[in-house]
Order: sequence, then structure tokens, then C-alpha cells
Amino acid sequence: MVNVDEAIIAKYEFGGDHFEILVDPDLAAEFRNPDGQDVAIEDLLAVEEIFKDSKKGDKASEEAMNKVFETTDPIEVSKIILEKGTVQLTADQKRQMQADKRKLVINTIAKEAINPQNGLPHPVQRIENACDEAKVKFDPFTSVNQQVQSTLKAIKPLIPIRFEKVKVAVRLPGSAAGSAYSIIHGFGEIVNEEWQQDGSWIGIVEMPGGLQDSFAAKMAEISSGEAETKAIK
Repeated sequence: MVNVDEAIIAKYEFGGDHFEILVDPDLAAEFRNPDGQDVAIEDLLAVEEIFKDSKKGDKASEEAMNKVFETTDPIEVSKIILEKGTVQLTADQKRQMQADKRKLVINTIAKEAINPQNGLPHPVQRIENACDEAKVKFDPFTSVNQQVQSTLKAIKPLIPIRFEKVKVAVRLPGSAAGSAYSIIHGFGEIVNEEWQQDGSWIGIVEMPGGLQDSFAAKMAEISSGEAETKAIK
């Protein structure tokens, strides 16, 4: 539980009624992050009290809470305030959260998308440059999936890009094939496989287009350079 002196205010207004709670700035930000981990309300509250004005120490009335939230339970009320209200994040927090979200969105696009002109992934730097040119703004409180779609729409006029699944054929020596299954499944789905008479393994893996290069590199790594990979048109 955060010290009251280090807490920030989360507030919610409805129908002329005003409610405030005192919360840990980092945990409150994590709670509101749609891509973050679950945070218990009890852990982020400085005090389990609902205020009308936290700076004056004025508590919200039970009548007002019942009218707006249909409960006076401070945990339930706090949850609604955090979900529907506003949190006074620090400038540093906002910058860091925006930077984190930007990185997640761009990396997701780099993983999932290809250049349809040559069927190859776009380098991350190229996607970053397109985002800068398109002046894409990243919202810490909007999910990665939502922002991936809006970002893709914004940068399409600047670079040829689309989401696409590709199939990659891979051949591994028998010594590496057995331990490679879990690694391969981390990239995509094995849609066909066959053991050869020489003990080698051949498979066809369907994966997001942007993973082709990293898949080939990983297969080479686990097979000491003996793997063969090839995109299937």
C-alpha cells in the first residue's frame, strides 16, 4: 500500500457528484493498461476511503455512493472510479507509458506484416520512420490490438504493408528436430511434416509474414547452421 503523501488522485464525476480516491501512481497506471497485468484494488489504494475532496479530507456520503454506484463498498467503488474516471498521472509516467505502447505496437506490426511487393518483412526502423512521418499518436490506455489497426491504416499510404500468413518449408537434421518442436510452435502452426530416410525432418510451418527472417535464424541456430528454410509461394 502506497504512502498517502506519495499517492495521486483518481477521480470520477457523475450527475454533479464528485468522487476521489488516493492511489499508487504506478499500480494505477498498470491497472488501467489494457495490455497490463491484473492488479488488485486493495494493493493500489493508499486508504480504503472514497472522498468528495481528498485534499480537504472530505469523505463522499453513503447516499451519493449508493445513488451513483449502487454500493458503498470502497473496493467496488474504487474499481469503477479507476475504470471510468481519470487518473492524474505524472508527465514522466505518461511519456514512459506512451513509449512502451509505441514499442509494443510497432513490434507487433513488424511481426505480423510483410511488404506485399516482395513478400518480405519490413525492418522495425522502417515502420518506426513511417509512424513518425504519419505523426501516429500512441494512447497508453488503448489496447495494442486496437492501435495496431489504426497505426496500420495511418502508415499504409507511406509504405506497402499488409498482414499476411506465410508458409515456410524447413528441413532439420534428426539431431535437432526432436527438440525443435516447441520452438517451432512458438512461431506458428506445423501444417505438414515428414521424416526422411536419412533421419532428417521436413515440415511446413504457417506463421505471420513478419517472422520469416527470425524463424530462419532460429532454425539455423538450433541446428548449428544445418537447417534449410524456404518460403512457399
